Amino acid sequence: MELIRKWKPAENSSNGYKVYHIIHLMNLRGIDLNLLVVLDALLEEGHVSRAAQRLNMSQPAVSSALQRCRDVFGDTLLERGGGRMTRTPLAQALRAPLRSILAEVEALLEPGDIPLDRVERVVRITAADDPTAMLAHPLMEELARTAPGITIVFRPWQGQEAVTRELLDGETDLAIAVFDQEIENVEIHTLLDIENVVAMRADHPAAAVFDLDAWLDWPHVVVSGHGDLRTALDLQLASSGRRRQVGLVVPSFQLVPRVLAATDFIAMLPRQSIEAQAGFGLAVRSPPIRIDDFPLHLASHTRQARDVAVQHVAGVIRAAFEQVQMSKPAVRPT
Repeated sequence: MELIRKWKPAENSSNGYKVYHIIHLMNLRGIDLNLLVVLDALLEEGHVSRAAQRLNMSQPAVSSALQRCRDVFGDTLLERGGGRMTRTPLAQALRAPLRSILAEVEALLEPGDIPLDRVERVVRITAADDPTAMLAHPLMEELARTAPGITIVFRPWQGQEAVTRELLDGETDLAIAVFDQEIENVEIHTLLDIENVVAMRADHPAAAVFDLDAWLDWPHVVVSGHGDLRTALDLQLASSGRRRQVGLVVPSFQLVPRVLAATDFIAMLPRQSIEAQAGFGLAVRSPPIRIDDFPLHLASHTRQARDVAVQHVAGVIRAAFEQVQMSKPAVRPT
């Protein structure tokens, strides 16, 4: 039975390898499928000890399995360097098809429907800090009631390119982010629309008479996971001959309200973020220029379509954000 794809260098490929066609490198009668499970853990963890701990195996057994995988694929797969192990281009290219193969095998061998309260599974969710803060409590509360064997791991959001790669490679099961285009083999659903507001401390000089000039007279806080000083908002202002002063860049929306409460800084951020930290008593105003709402999405790879745990978690996430969308705004900009 054909099981593994043949890989060879390809031009214009992001990782230097590409699947060309299936060849008969393995036969299911001649290999222990658990070897692929070990390989999957090794490629995700990039560390023999962590993979062993995850699989509840001894480190020597995992090291032996890694050597067998190297023999099968004719590649080192994991290379040591700089005090850590890195995936080779072939190993990186193997991740997505390996995940898909294992998902199909699990679905084939699934002995009927397992009750949710008996499911044991780790579900990884990639999300920025704000969605995580909004979601963590209702998600864990519902899972404690319906599926206590599901463990949630929140992974940090590091940009759209990174989260897309994580979904395709199987590093994450679900992603909460803004996706501006369709992605092959990835299902994307809208969770809610994000409304931007301008916030400042309650007695800020700009709060009394707030207009475009007042907004631009004071330094701004910019939220950027990459440390960018300028965003699409600055391009919008530049098109009308205006600019703002950026006084601070932080990686998280959760850091902003405390800064605003103690300084003269002003920030534009999602209304939902302000609502989650209403204790700072900030003044909230509507943006003095047109700023369109944008959708927040939930995405998963199609390989997860029959994964009971992932689908249940996705359903809980959608329900939680439906409640947020339907609730009356606690913060009304003026």
